[in-house]
Amino acid sequence: MTGNPHLAARLESTGMKQAELADRLNKRLGALTGTPGKLTDRHVRNWLTGKTRWPHARQRLVLEEEFGVTAEELGFIPPAARERAPSEDPVRRRTFTTATASLTAAAILPEVPSSGSRRVGMSDADRLERNFAELVAADNKNGAGIRLETRALAHAQHALDLQAVGQASDRVRRRLYYLAAAFTGTALWAAVDAQQPKRAKGHLNTALRLAGMAGSSEMEMRLWGHAALLSYQQLHLHDALAAAEAGRRAYVCRQDALFRSLASARLAGILAAVGEDSAAQRTLLHAEKAYERAETAQDRPAWMGFFDRAELDGLAALVMARLGRHDESEARLHRTLSLLRPDLRRNRTYYTIHLALAQLAQGEADQAVATALPLLSEGGEPPMSGRSRKLLQQFNRGLTQVAPGTSFVIEWQDRFSEGEKAT
Repeated sequence: MTGNPHLAARLESTGMKQAELADRLNKRLGALTGTPGKLTDRHVRNWLTGKTRWPHARQRLVLEEEFGVTAEELGFIPPAARERAPSEDPVRRRTFTTATASLTAAAILPEVPSSGSRRVGMSDADRLERNFAELVAADNKNGAGIRLETRALAHAQHALDLQAVGQASDRVRRRLYYLAAAFTGTALWAAVDAQQPKRAKGHLNTALRLAGMAGSSEMEMRLWGHAALLSYQQLHLHDALAAAEAGRRAYVCRQDALFRSLASARLAGILAAVGEDSAAQRTLLHAEKAYERAETAQDRPAWMGFFDRAELDGLAALVMARLGRHDESEARLHRTLSLLRPDLRRNRTYYTIHLALAQLAQGEADQAVATALPLLSEGGEPPMSGRSRKLLQQFNRGLTQVAPGTSFVIEWQDRFSEGEKAT
């Protein structure tokens, strides 16, 4: 993982490895001081992970020369800034600016128009939308991670850069704002899934602003869903409830029953978490009725592709678990896993862990271990997603309380410990 997605995005755009960047910076240090630098890939790794949040003055100078922007724009935070009031959002100060055109014109992104007229049209937006669909597919397959977050941020900035470098109609501009919101929303989701709340809050604020500029109720509904999960992770349950309710109030939910079903299912989960059991059950029933009325074959944005009958059963299973009805949760999860598409690998891991937790809550420790054990690789490495890893840790703690000292628990703990050491 990394604590500095902005530096990671710039490094990725150059195609350089960490050791290559260190070598280039050492040459710059040599030219600056007369003595070759002694930076190694370890220094670069510390910058990327956030272990080193403010490099030494000479290191900052050569980094700024290398990338052509300030240290703050590279994602580094001065000590004085870290001492500011908690209400000031550090991610906001590190937002990409239009000075990053050199980044967004890199090989990972479409080129800015070069036809001479500098006219930006729907074909440019179409190209970005195809890239967005590819990012969504990568997330479904491999899970959210820092690579997804940094690529999404770079594409979001490119959508904004296109507006700065060429002429476009109002319709094209609204679509580019929509795409910038969509990519920033994907970065938000990646940060939420990795349980990085500071980064996620910065992405949320930016994405909501862009969605408003695009006039997209659909994108606002998506973002409020992520905001609800972010607040839930931080145990700000009433904020989570307000965000989930905002998502269901979105105009798109009145237009399209499938969006209404998703927003209602998410709201039901939050209602169950705050102890509103009856309201949770009613809202879940509304979600299921809305799904039955939805035209599932209708063309919808790429990010909605994950939501089908399997996902609705999965969300319903989470509601049942929060209501303490673990047998019903287990039944729903079996149905989810039997219906889940093969390409949704991240979701399969996530719901499999929840199945093991539901079995453990019913005292079926041996069955729970049999469910969870295949998730560990031969080397014992658990899933790298922040949410999935936290759930596995929760499962591990519960297992040692329910069936300590049994042979299958000892086998699990040996395998799980290997994975924890590997990460």
